[in-house]
Amino acid sequence: MSDLYQNNLFSKKEKKIYTVAEITEYLQALIKEDTLLSDFWISGEISNFYHHSSGHMYFTLKDKNSQLKTVMFKGYNSALDFEPEEGMQVEARGNLDIYAQRGEYQFYAREMEKAGKGKLYEAFEKLKAKLDKEGLFADSRKKEIPLLAKKIGIVTSPTGAAVRDILSVMKRRSGNFSVLIIPAHVQGNLAKDEITAGIEYLNSRDDIDLIIISRGGGSIEDLWPFNEEKVARAVYNSRLPVISGVGHETDFTISDFVADLRAPTPSAAAELATANREEILNRLDNLNQRLLNSSSAKIKEYKNKIKSLAERRIFSSPAEIFRTYEQELDRIETKLEHQIEKDYNSWENKYQLLYQKLNNLSPLKTLDRGYSILQDENDKTIKSVDQIENGDLLKARLSDGLAELEVKASRKVGDIDE
Repeated sequence: MSDLYQNNLFSKKEKKIYTVAEITEYLQALIKEDTLLSDFWISGEISNFYHHSSGHMYFTLKDKNSQLKTVMFKGYNSALDFEPEEGMQVEARGNLDIYAQRGEYQFYAREMEKAGKGKLYEAFEKLKAKLDKEGLFADSRKKEIPLLAKKIGIVTSPTGAAVRDILSVMKRRSGNFSVLIIPAHVQGNLAKDEITAGIEYLNSRDDIDLIIISRGGGSIEDLWPFNEEKVARAVYNSRLPVISGVGHETDFTISDFVADLRAPTPSAAAELATANREEILNRLDNLNQRLLNSSSAKIKEYKNKIKSLAERRIFSSPAEIFRTYEQELDRIETKLEHQIEKDYNSWENKYQLLYQKLNNLSPLKTLDRGYSILQDENDKTIKSVDQIENGDLLKARLSDGLAELEVKASRKVGDIDE
């Protein structure tokens, strides 16, 4: 703080005369101590714009009631992504100070953007977060770019620098491919609908292998159609792979994040979309050499393994492999024979016992003891005298044969006793 300020400029104790420089210094001290004036944003219209050969920019920021002289030094204005123009509405950040040589206070701008740009950035980040949460940026859903696309669809302005750059690169590339340009506005109110329609039209054809959406560089306002949700969803829903080549290398749009591949420039998009004959041949040569080297290494490895195996005792005397197994087989065979014989004798004894029991229960055994079985002419067994009548012909089955009988008379057991 200046001595003038500390000694109280407005003291009434004595009459003191100050120089212009002292008053200017005093005012500068007041401004520098004010936190608001040290760093603030201001909006206004550019007038009296002059870009000096030194690189510094001089202009006035004004509104309906006031104006403020402004300077933006080269070190700051070199970072601008647009060229300020007369009548342009801007928002600038900087500090206030006094230009002592002229005794004028002026604004020293460090940052500047077109009015409303901050709102566009806010909308950009909001949509980016929304689509990212929905999974539109996920690597897992990105489609592979074909190495040898036969027909490439390009959605861009037919008169812009981007299409000239793309076609220029493609002419230098060797390959059997063709292009189909779908004209579309790439900035302004019509752009988002025309870009979307172009993507959808190319997807409706069956002769397209790849889509490029592209435009040259520009401000965030110029590139905004490629930040529209409608365009982003058209890219996401495309069944064909999409390369986004929008703006310069430092420009990023929502379409870049959704696309299957982002190219930093339109020219780079053309290079990524087309295969160079020489690059393919070099790649094939490299792959061929890698295959030969790998095959040679494998063959050598297998030769060494075979040699190592051949030197083992098991291959020099292969009969030794089976000696132990032959001995074990003999032991198992002997054991099996003994077990079979044991089981056979056991079942033979069981069979004889069962045979004896069945034989004892057999009706034929009863016949051996003097009994017979009577049957009628239909071989039906006679169990009661009620089943026969005088004159019936019967058969008597004996232990050693069959006898034919004729019934003369029949009596019940009680009748016999009488």
